[in-house]
Amino acid sequence: MALIKCDFYSDALGLSTSMHVILPQQTHTQIGMDNVSGKGLHPTLYLLHGLSDDDSIWLRRTSIERYVANLGIAVVMPQVHRSFYTDMAEGGRYWTFISEELPALARSFFPLSAKREDNYVAGLSMGGYGAFKLALRKPEQYAAAASLSGALDMAAHMDRNASSALQQAELQRIFGPQVAGTENDLIHLLKESQGQRPLLYQCCGTEDFLYEDNQSFRQACAQTDFQLTYEEEPGGHDWAYWDAKIQNVLNWLPLPERK
Repeated sequence: MALIKCDFYSDALGLSTSMHVILPQQTHTQIGMDNVSGKGLHPTLYLLHGLSDDDSIWLRRTSIERYVANLGIAVVMPQVHRSFYTDMAEGGRYWTFISEELPALARSFFPLSAKREDNYVAGLSMGGYGAFKLALRKPEQYAAAASLSGALDMAAHMDRNASSALQQAELQRIFGPQVAGTENDLIHLLKESQGQRPLLYQCCGTEDFLYEDNQSFRQACAQTDFQLTYEEEPGGHDWAYWDAKIQNVLNWLPLPERK
C-alpha cells in the first residue's frame, strides 16, 4: 500500500486543507502483508472522521491500512473540522467541498474510479451523519454507505434541552435555526428520497449516547425500500468499537469482485 498525506487548496472553502489517501499496491515480497491492486482505476472508500478529529485519525486509531491491503481499494480520508459536512450558516461550504470538489480533486490527483459501483462512503459519529447524507443526497455517486455510531437525528439534537448553551450555539452556527425538514435532516431525506438506492449499513453500541438517534433512523428507514444492514451489541462511543466495526464494513462493501 502507498500512504500519502496530501495538502491542497480548496476553492470551495477558500483555504488550504488536507487529506490522507491509501492507494493499492501489488507486492510480492513484503513480509506480513498480502497487498493486492487491480489494473486500471481503483474502487474508492471515502472514510469520514468525527467531531473532534481530523484526516489522520483513522490511521492513528485503527489498522485501516492493513485491513484494506488485500481488497484492492483506495481510501480517501478528508479533513472537515467540526462542520458536520455542511455548508455552514456561519462558516465554510463543507457540503460543497465534500460532495463536489473533493471527489473531483482526488480523481485528478490519483487513479480513482468515478463509476458509481466503485464508490463507497463510511464514517463514525459526525462522519456517520456525513456518510448517510452523501448517500441520500448524492445517490447517483455512491453504491453503498456505512454509519458507525452516527449522529443520525440532528433535528432531535437541535431540540434537546439537555444540550448545553455552547453546543446549541455551535449547532446553530453550522445548521442555522432549524434542521427538521431540510436537506440536513437525514430522516426527512429518507422519506423524500427518489431514484437510486445505495446500500446502507448502520451500527451502534447499546451504551452509546447516540443509540436513540440510531433507533430513530432505523425505524424511519424501515418505512422505505432502502436495503439496510443493521447491527447492534454492547458498546460505547469509542475506538475499540469502531476498530472492530470498520472491519465488518469492509467485509460488507459490494466490491466489484464480490458481485
